[in-house]
Amino acid sequence: MVSFSQLTYAQRGKEHPHPLARELFAVMERKRSNLSVAADVATKAELLALADRVGPYVCVLKTHIDVIADFDADLVAQLQTLAEKHDFLIFEDRKFADIGNTVKLQYGGGVYRIADWAHITNCHVIPGEGIIQGLAEVGAPKGRGLLLLAEMSTKGMLATGAYTDKNVEMAVANDFVIGFIGSRRFTEERDLITMTPGVGLHASGDALGQQYRTPEMIVTENGSDIIIVGRGIYGPGKDVAAEAQRYRDAGWAAYENRLK
Repeated sequence: MVSFSQLTYAQRGKEHPHPLARELFAVMERKRSNLSVAADVATKAELLALADRVGPYVCVLKTHIDVIADFDADLVAQLQTLAEKHDFLIFEDRKFADIGNTVKLQYGGGVYRIADWAHITNCHVIPGEGIIQGLAEVGAPKGRGLLLLAEMSTKGMLATGAYTDKNVEMAVANDFVIGFIGSRRFTEERDLITMTPGVGLHASGDALGQQYRTPEMIVTENGSDIIIVGRGIYGPGKDVAAEAQRYRDAGWAAYENRLK
């Protein structure tokens, strides 16, 4: 059996059973991009400006909506307009971690109403499989998709071994799950997308334990599908559009090298 990582994104999109995964693969092919930008900014104006500047180069914009100090409904409307303008999906990095009934309320209601506008969200499976079922009850009817946090990119993270294996087991068994946050391809039982944070053009780290790995390490060698980049693109003194283009090109080159 040929590994899913040896197939093109177009081939995988054609055969994938989940409509959102098919849409994501189509965006990636159209834009020749496997780049997601982590928009870790604190104001509405910053988020919208960043989304507009990186939009042409990304397949996914990753948000942390609960850090936006001046969040309002207009932000969501403008973000959706930018997603349509630049042809990207929105991933709200909420990292749900509660019982099924509670996450239903957090995902579908509250101030942010995440399921109404975020194509993708994610969760820890610490509470058990009920968290996936709760999120699916809200998100599946809206055509949304879920990532499981099989690993994280920080030094000393505890998502390893049997815990990671349990993530894989739950993902394979639940159709609402489209993939993982992690550093590698985890299974060939079905086609699950891996998105990897902590990617930089030079392997290094920061003072708070973040560990950076290159696109070649993550995509070519480990079989991951989408690189997630934040400060490497919009840190102090960066030309945001130029850096986004540079990372997009590096990620796509790593993908093409994987197919050889």
